[in-house]
Amino acid sequence: MEVGYLGLGIMGKAMSMNLLKNGFKVTVWNRTLSKCNELVVHGASVGQTPAEVVKKCKITIAMLSDPAAALSVVFDKDGVLEQICSGKGYIDMSTVNPETSRKISEAITSKGGQFLEAPVSGSKQPAETGQLVILAAGEKSLYDAAVPAFDILGKKSFFLGKVGNGAKMKLVVNMIMGSMMNAFSEGLVLADRSGLNPNDLLDVLDLGAIANPMFKGKGPAMLQNNYSPAFPLKHQQKDMRLALALGDENAVPMPVAAAAYEAFKKARSMGLGDLDFSAVSETLKDLKHSS
Repeated sequence: MEVGYLGLGIMGKAMSMNLLKNGFKVTVWNRTLSKCNELVVHGASVGQTPAEVVKKCKITIAMLSDPAAALSVVFDKDGVLEQICSGKGYIDMSTVNPETSRKISEAITSKGGQFLEAPVSGSKQPAETGQLVILAAGEKSLYDAAVPAFDILGKKSFFLGKVGNGAKMKLVVNMIMGSMMNAFSEGLVLADRSGLNPNDLLDVLDLGAIANPMFKGKGPAMLQNNYSPAFPLKHQQKDMRLALALGDENAVPMPVAAAAYEAFKKARSMGLGDLDFSAVSETLKDLKHSS
Protein backbone atom coordinates (compact mmCIF):
# COMPACT_ATOMS: atom_id res chain seq x y z
CA MET A 1 0.00 0.00 0.00
CA GLU A 2 1.38 3.42 -0.95
CA VAL A 3 0.50 6.51 1.06
CA GLY A 4 1.52 10.13 1.06
CA TYR A 5 2.52 11.88 4.27
CA LEU A 6 2.52 15.65 4.76
CA GLY A 7 4.23 17.10 7.83
CA LEU A 8 7.28 15.61 9.56
CA GLY A 9 7.27 17.18 13.00
CA ILE A 10 7.59 15.14 16.20
CA MET A 11 4.46 13.14 15.42
CA GLY A 12 4.55 12.97 11.63
CA LYS A 13 8.14 11.76 11.50
CA ALA A 14 7.47 8.92 13.96
CA MET A 15 4.24 7.88 12.26
CA SER A 16 5.62 7.87 8.73
CA MET A 17 8.66 5.92 9.97
CA ASN A 18 6.35 3.26 11.42
CA LEU A 19 4.58 2.92 8.08
CA LEU A 20 7.91 2.48 6.30
CA LYS A 21 9.13 -0.11 8.80
CA ASN A 22 5.93 -2.10 8.26
CA GLY A 23 6.17 -2.39 4.51
CA PHE A 24 4.25 0.65 3.30
CA LYS A 25 5.55 2.70 0.40
CA VAL A 26 5.54 6.30 1.65
CA THR A 27 6.03 9.58 -0.21
CA VAL A 28 6.72 12.42 2.22
CA TRP A 29 6.67 16.20 2.14
CA ASN A 30 7.59 18.81 4.71
CA ARG A 31 7.70 22.59 4.44
CA THR A 32 11.41 22.34 5.34
CA LEU A 33 12.34 19.63 2.85
CA SER A 34 15.59 18.72 4.63
CA LYS A 35 13.45 17.09 7.33
CA CYS A 36 12.62 14.40 4.75
CA ASN A 37 16.21 13.17 4.57
CA GLU A 38 16.04 10.71 7.47
CA LEU A 39 12.90 9.15 6.02
CA VAL A 40 14.58 8.79 2.62
CA VAL A 41 17.33 6.73 4.28
CA HIS A 42 14.58 4.33 5.38
CA GLY A 43 13.06 4.08 1.92
CA ALA A 44 10.70 7.04 1.57
CA SER A 45 10.26 9.02 -1.61
CA VAL A 46 10.01 12.82 -1.47
CA GLY A 47 7.37 15.02 -3.04
CA GLN A 48 8.39 18.61 -3.75
CA THR A 49 4.90 19.93 -2.99
CA PRO A 50 1.70 18.64 -1.34
CA ALA A 51 0.10 18.54 -4.80
CA GLU A 52 2.88 16.29 -6.08
CA VAL A 53 2.35 13.86 -3.19
CA VAL A 54 -1.42 13.73 -3.76
CA LYS A 55 -0.95 13.18 -7.50
CA LYS A 56 1.25 10.15 -6.80
CA CYS A 57 -0.70 8.53 -3.94
CA LYS A 58 -4.21 7.18 -3.62
CA ILE A 59 -4.34 8.11 0.08
CA THR A 60 -2.52 11.11 1.58
CA ILE A 61 -2.20 11.69 5.32
CA ALA A 62 -1.39 15.05 6.92
CA MET A 63 -0.12 15.76 10.44
CA LEU A 64 0.27 19.51 10.84
CA SER A 65 0.75 21.91 13.74
CA ASP A 66 -2.46 23.95 13.83
CA PRO A 67 -5.54 25.06 11.84
CA ALA A 68 -3.58 27.65 9.84
CA ALA A 69 -1.05 25.05 8.69
CA ALA A 70 -3.80 22.52 7.91
CA LEU A 71 -5.62 25.04 5.74
CA SER A 72 -2.45 26.27 4.05
CA VAL A 73 -1.41 22.80 2.86
CA VAL A 74 -4.82 22.29 1.28
CA PHE A 75 -5.63 25.69 -0.20
CA ASP A 76 -2.29 27.35 -1.05
CA LYS A 77 -0.51 27.17 -4.41
CA ASP A 78 0.73 23.63 -5.10
CA GLY A 79 -1.59 22.44 -2.35
CA VAL A 80 -3.70 19.34 -1.95
CA LEU A 81 -6.68 20.79 -3.82
CA GLU A 82 -4.72 21.05 -7.06
CA GLN A 83 -4.51 17.26 -7.44
CA ILE A 84 -7.25 15.74 -5.28
CA CYS A 85 -9.90 14.05 -7.39
CA SER A 86 -12.24 11.08 -7.58
CA GLY A 87 -10.51 7.92 -6.40
CA LYS A 88 -8.20 9.75 -3.99
CA GLY A 89 -8.55 10.21 -0.25
CA TYR A 90 -7.17 12.83 2.16
CA ILE A 91 -6.81 12.09 5.87
CA ASP A 92 -6.02 15.02 8.17
CA MET A 93 -4.62 13.78 11.49
CA SER A 94 -3.84 17.29 12.77
CA THR A 95 -5.54 18.65 15.88
CA VAL A 96 -7.81 21.44 14.62
CA ASN A 97 -11.20 22.89 15.44
CA PRO A 98 -14.35 21.35 13.89
CA GLU A 99 -14.84 24.35 11.59
CA THR A 100 -11.42 23.80 10.01
CA SER A 101 -12.17 20.11 9.43
CA ARG A 102 -15.50 20.93 7.82
CA LYS A 103 -13.96 23.57 5.55
CA ILE A 104 -11.29 21.14 4.35
CA SER A 105 -13.87 18.38 3.93
CA GLU A 106 -16.11 20.56 1.77
CA ALA A 107 -13.18 21.55 -0.45
CA ILE A 108 -11.93 17.97 -0.88
CA THR A 109 -15.34 16.49 -1.61
CA SER A 110 -16.18 19.31 -4.06
CA LYS A 111 -13.28 18.02 -6.17
CA GLY A 112 -14.58 14.44 -5.98
CA GLY A 113 -12.11 13.29 -3.33
CA GLN A 114 -12.87 11.58 -0.02
CA PHE A 115 -12.07 13.13 3.35
CA LEU A 116 -11.45 11.78 6.82
CA GLU A 117 -10.36 13.66 9.91
CA ALA A 118 -8.37 11.47 12.26
CA PRO A 119 -6.65 13.34 15.10
CA VAL A 120 -4.79 11.18 17.58
CA SER A 121 -4.57 10.87 21.33
CA GLY A 122 -0.94 10.30 22.29
CA SER A 123 2.40 12.05 21.92
CA LYS A 124 5.96 11.20 20.87
CA GLN A 125 6.47 7.81 22.51
CA PRO A 126 3.08 6.34 21.52
CA ALA A 127 3.68 7.64 17.99
CA GLU A 128 7.05 5.88 17.88
CA THR A 129 5.67 2.60 19.23
CA GLY A 130 2.41 2.55 17.27
CA GLN A 131 0.27 3.00 20.38
CA LEU A 132 -1.78 6.05 19.41
CA VAL A 133 -5.57 6.25 19.73
CA ILE A 134 -7.07 7.41 16.43
CA LEU A 135 -10.27 9.49 16.49
CA ALA A 136 -11.66 9.36 12.96
CA ALA A 137 -14.77 10.88 11.39
CA GLY A 138 -15.97 11.51 7.86
CA GLU A 139 -16.12 9.15 4.88
CA LYS A 140 -16.59 5.60 6.20
CA SER A 141 -15.24 3.92 3.07
CA LEU A 142 -12.00 5.91 3.39
CA TYR A 143 -11.80 4.91 7.04
CA ASP A 144 -12.15 1.26 6.04
CA ALA A 145 -9.42 1.66 3.40
CA ALA A 146 -7.13 3.31 5.95
CA VAL A 147 -7.55 0.67 8.67
CA PRO A 148 -4.37 -1.23 7.65
CA ALA A 149 -2.37 1.99 8.16
CA PHE A 150 -4.25 2.88 11.35
CA ASP A 151 -3.50 -0.58 12.74
CA ILE A 152 0.22 0.21 12.36
CA LEU A 153 -0.04 3.73 13.78
CA GLY A 154 -2.30 3.05 16.75
CA LYS A 155 -3.52 0.55 19.29
CA LYS A 156 -7.16 1.46 18.65
CA SER A 157 -9.09 3.50 16.13
CA PHE A 158 -12.60 4.87 16.54
CA PHE A 159 -14.99 5.91 13.79
CA LEU A 160 -17.06 8.72 15.31
CA GLY A 161 -19.45 9.60 12.48
CA LYS A 162 -19.68 12.94 10.71
CA VAL A 163 -16.81 15.34 10.07
CA GLY A 164 -16.18 17.50 13.14
CA ASN A 165 -16.73 14.75 15.68
CA GLY A 166 -13.11 13.63 15.58
CA ALA A 167 -11.92 17.19 16.20
CA LYS A 168 -14.40 17.64 19.05
CA MET A 169 -13.34 14.41 20.74
CA LYS A 170 -9.66 15.33 20.50
CA LEU A 171 -10.26 18.78 21.95
CA VAL A 172 -12.25 17.36 24.88
CA VAL A 173 -9.47 14.82 25.59
CA ASN A 174 -6.72 17.45 25.44
CA MET A 175 -8.73 19.89 27.53
CA ILE A 176 -8.98 17.26 30.29
CA MET A 177 -5.27 16.45 29.92
CA GLY A 178 -4.21 20.08 30.14
CA SER A 179 -6.38 20.68 33.21
CA MET A 180 -4.96 17.56 34.87
CA MET A 181 -1.39 18.63 34.15
CA ASN A 182 -1.98 21.93 35.92
CA ALA A 183 -3.44 20.25 39.00
CA PHE A 184 -0.56 17.74 38.97
CA SER A 185 1.99 20.58 38.75
CA GLU A 186 0.37 22.39 41.66
CA GLY A 187 0.46 19.20 43.71
CA LEU A 188 4.15 18.56 43.02
CA VAL A 189 5.13 22.13 43.91
CA LEU A 190 2.88 22.18 47.00
CA ALA A 191 4.36 18.91 48.25
CA ASP A 192 7.88 20.28 47.84
CA ARG A 193 7.20 23.68 49.39
CA SER A 194 5.38 22.17 52.38
CA GLY A 195 8.31 19.91 53.22
CA LEU A 196 7.18 16.63 51.65
CA ASN A 197 9.25 14.49 49.30
CA PRO A 198 7.64 14.84 45.85
CA ASN A 199 8.87 11.35 44.94
CA ASP A 200 6.76 10.00 47.79
CA LEU A 201 3.79 11.86 46.31
CA LEU A 202 4.37 10.13 42.96
CA ASP A 203 4.39 6.74 44.69
CA VAL A 204 1.20 7.52 46.61
CA LEU A 205 -0.60 8.73 43.49
CA ASP A 206 0.47 5.65 41.56
CA LEU A 207 -1.15 3.37 44.14
CA GLY A 208 -4.44 5.24 44.36
CA ALA A 209 -7.62 5.80 42.40
CA ILE A 210 -6.15 8.62 40.31
CA ALA A 211 -3.12 6.64 39.12
CA ASN A 212 -2.60 7.24 35.40
CA PRO A 213 0.12 6.91 32.75
CA MET A 214 0.60 10.67 32.44
CA PHE A 215 1.49 11.17 36.11
CA LYS A 216 3.70 8.07 36.06
CA GLY A 217 5.44 9.04 32.85
CA LYS A 218 5.83 12.78 33.34
CA GLY A 219 6.34 13.07 37.11
CA PRO A 220 9.95 11.86 37.47
CA ALA A 221 11.14 14.03 34.57
CA MET A 222 9.32 17.07 35.98
CA LEU A 223 11.11 16.62 39.31
CA GLN A 224 14.38 16.75 37.36
CA ASN A 225 13.26 19.88 35.47
CA ASN A 226 13.45 17.80 32.29
CA TYR A 227 10.97 19.11 29.75
CA SER A 228 12.23 17.44 26.57
CA PRO A 229 9.24 17.89 24.25
CA ALA A 230 6.97 14.92 23.64
CA PHE A 231 4.02 17.30 23.20
CA PRO A 232 5.10 20.96 22.91
CA LEU A 233 3.47 23.37 25.33
CA LYS A 234 2.54 25.78 22.52
CA HIS A 235 0.35 23.05 20.99
CA GLN A 236 -1.31 22.29 24.33
CA GLN A 237 -2.09 25.98 24.73
CA LYS A 238 -3.61 26.02 21.24
CA ASP A 239 -5.76 22.98 22.05
CA MET A 240 -6.99 24.55 25.29
CA ARG A 241 -7.96 27.68 23.35
CA LEU A 242 -9.87 25.65 20.77
CA ALA A 243 -11.58 23.59 23.50
CA LEU A 244 -12.71 26.75 25.29
CA ALA A 245 -14.15 28.04 22.02
CA LEU A 246 -16.04 24.74 21.66
CA GLY A 247 -17.36 25.21 25.19
CA ASP A 248 -18.46 28.74 24.37
CA GLU A 249 -20.22 27.52 21.23
CA ASN A 250 -22.14 24.95 23.29
CA ALA A 251 -22.77 27.19 26.34
CA VAL A 252 -20.72 24.95 28.66
CA PRO A 253 -19.02 26.83 31.52
CA MET A 254 -15.40 25.64 31.83
CA PRO A 255 -13.75 27.55 34.71
CA VAL A 256 -11.12 24.87 35.39
CA ALA A 257 -10.07 24.65 31.74
CA ALA A 258 -10.03 28.46 31.50
CA ALA A 259 -7.64 28.71 34.46
CA ALA A 260 -5.44 25.98 32.95
CA TYR A 261 -5.37 27.83 29.64
CA GLU A 262 -4.13 30.99 31.37
CA ALA A 263 -1.33 28.98 32.99
CA PHE A 264 -0.21 27.62 29.61
CA LYS A 265 -0.42 31.11 28.16
CA LYS A 266 1.80 32.44 30.95
CA ALA A 267 4.28 29.61 30.36
CA ARG A 268 4.44 30.47 26.68
CA SER A 269 5.06 34.13 27.56
CA MET A 270 8.01 32.90 29.63
CA GLY A 271 9.55 31.37 26.50
CA LEU A 272 8.57 27.77 27.30
CA GLY A 273 6.42 27.11 24.22
CA ASP A 274 8.80 24.66 22.55
CA LEU A 275 9.31 22.61 25.73
CA ASP A 276 7.03 19.78 26.81
CA PHE A 277 3.60 20.86 28.06
CA SER A 278 4.61 19.67 31.54
CA ALA A 279 6.83 22.79 31.68
CA VAL A 280 3.69 24.63 32.78
CA SER A 281 4.88 23.71 36.29
CA GLU A 282 7.60 26.35 35.88
CA THR A 283 4.95 29.06 36.17
CA LEU A 284 4.50 28.05 39.81
CA LYS A 285 8.21 27.95 40.59
CA ASP A 286 8.48 31.44 39.14
CA LEU A 287 6.20 32.80 41.87
CA LYS A 288 7.90 34.59 44.76
CA HIS A 289 6.93 32.91 47.99
CA SER A 290 6.19 34.89 51.04
CA SER A 291 6.34 33.69 54.62
